[in-house]
Formats: sequence, C-alpha cells, structure tokens
Amino acid sequence: MDKKASFKSTVCVTGASGYLASWLVKRLLLSGYQVIGTVRDPGSLSFLELIIFTCQLNYTKSLLIDLFFLSYVLWPIFRSMTDETDNHEKLKHLWQLQGAKEALQLVKADLMVDGSFDDAIMGCDGVFHVASPVLGPKSNPKAEILDPAIKGTLNVLKSCKRSSSVKRVILTSSSAAVRVREDFETNVPLNESSWSSVELCQRLQIWYALSKVEAEKAAWEFAKENAMDLVTVLPSFVIGPSLPQDLCSTASDVLGLLKGESEKFSWHGRMGYVHIDDVALCHILVYEEPSAQGRYLCSSVVLDNNELASLLGERYPSLPIPKRFMHLDRPYYKLDTSKLESLGFKFRGVEEMFDDCIESLKEQGRVF
Repeated sequence: MDKKASFKSTVCVTGASGYLASWLVKRLLLSGYQVIGTVRDPGSLSFLELIIFTCQLNYTKSLLIDLFFLSYVLWPIFRSMTDETDNHEKLKHLWQLQGAKEALQLVKADLMVDGSFDDAIMGCDGVFHVASPVLGPKSNPKAEILDPAIKGTLNVLKSCKRSSSVKRVILTSSSAAVRVREDFETNVPLNESSWSSVELCQRLQIWYALSKVEAEKAAWEFAKENAMDLVTVLPSFVIGPSLPQDLCSTASDVLGLLKGESEKFSWHGRMGYVHIDDVALCHILVYEEPSAQGRYLCSSVVLDNNELASLLGERYPSLPIPKRFMHLDRPYYKLDTSKLESLGFKFRGVEEMFDDCIESLKEQGRVF
C-alpha cells in the first residue's frame, strides 16, 4: 500500500484489533485517513492459498511431487505460522470496515520488541498509541501488565522520535490514572491535574491503574525530553458495541452484568461511563485540534453501581440485571470534563451507550 496516496493523512493505530482501537480505526477510515494498524500477527496465507501457490510453483512437475511438496514442506510451515485459533477470524472485523480495502494496512509489531513499531510509524503524520496489556490467567502483574505498558509505550515513542514525519502522538491513558487516591475532596470534581496514588495502587494491588499512571508519566517525561507533541486521552469505563467477536474484559464485565452476574460490578463501585464512539471521536478531535495540549478526561457520567443497576433494570426489564450490589466503602467523586467540552465536544448519555451495547450483543447472540 502506498502511504502517499490521496488521503486526508496517514496515521498509525497501535493494537488495532482491540475493542477501542478497532472502533478508532473505523472512525479514522470514515474520516478519510489512511490507517496503518499494528497487530501482534497480521496473519498468514490460508491453506487454500498455499495449494494454489504450490500448483503454480510446480506447474511443470507431476501431481505426485506437488502433493509431496504440499504435505511435507508447506503444511508444516503453515502449521508453525498459525495459532490454534484462526488469526484471520480475529482480524476479520477490521477488514469488514468501510474503506478498509482501500485505506487500511496491518503491520506486525510487539510492545516488548525494541524497534518493532519503526516500519508501521515511518511516514505517518500521527500516531494513536492505544495498545494496552491486560492481566492474563497467570496474573503476574509485573510481567503481564506493568512492563508491557511502560516499556511498550516508550518503545512506540522511540519509534515516533525516529520518524521525522510524525507531528503529534495521542496516547490512550485512563481515568484510572486520576481517581485512585485518598486525599481528594468529594465536593471538588477531579480534573486533569489529578494523578492516582502510586503507593495506593501498589498497596491495594490495582495493577491496571498503576500501569496507566506509570506509562503515562513515562510518556510525558519522554515527550518533554524530546520536544514531542504529545496529548493524552483518559477515558472512563467504555461502553458500546464490540467490533471484535472475542469480547475484551470490559465488554465481558458488561455482558455478565446483563446476565445477572454481580461480583465484578460490585468491585467497580462508583464509576465513570462513556460511549465507545465518543472515545474514538475524542481521540480524533484532540489530534486534529491545533490548540489541544496536555491531558483530556473523557467521561459522560459518573454513577454508583446501584444507580446504574436501577437505571438499567427499568430500561431493560426483560434482562436479569441485579437489583443491588454489595456495599463497598468507596469514595464519592465526580469527573470534570470541561477541558474537552471547551473544544466543542458533547457526550452521549448513559442510555444511548447501553442501548447500542445491548443491541450489538443481541446481534451477536449473546443476550436475548
């Protein structure tokens, strides 16, 4: 794909196949951008393609030789290149996006490999670093989330520095990097000047919040040292349709709530919520707006989980949504999003974000 084709401009989105990133890719394509998306594995040839390739290579040889070459040479190679799950299925939602055929390219990159993002970022005007690790089944926080978040962010920024074409970098952080603290006043909304307490995150083992704090602070330090135009977006809990068929932890928690499970949302306590499309549009706005600078909280509303349960129970009476959650001693807080709103941004309400989310889950056959 020629990066110099006639598009609005060329941008890179890291972790392009993810829940939020794939929606951002969708919005960028609709906005006229050429998108270079990074994924851990962009896929390999299908076995049918290998058969055709084999026949073309051996058109002068006998069928027996063709079959031998296919069975004992190409098939083992093919097996070694693919996971047990079909990687094409994991990326199918990206190729189905409007404009993907003309304006999307997927490139292999790994957060933990130095220089891994160089090829994807070279020649791009902007970079959206959305890729973010989550805790896996082994739950080794340092290896699974802290190191990839911090080192991965610096790895991407170093690639940006090596590319003379990059004008602005947008980093996806989280409201979790703002609200995990013990010293705020409940009657004063938290804004972009607030940072979560590293000590509190460590003591309570809130690894996701800690990873976001440490990664964002490392990014700001790097940007300052290298005169890089960096803007960070701090979304709250993202609600909305899921383009990937495999649900991420956020979407899975919501699905569990709609099916009557209460344990995970009990731990959420008081939480900010925002529509996935608003988060994507916010990223694009702060990328395009010349005056944008610093951090931007992105959240529509903050609700206690019992408030949310009451609202959803009334709106969707056919779903077995829990009526109440276990009471936890969590601080009361609000989020001040006036900085983003001063750029003309308007948020969707909580009803619309859950309407869209539930409609998507119904289409996927996950709720009825």
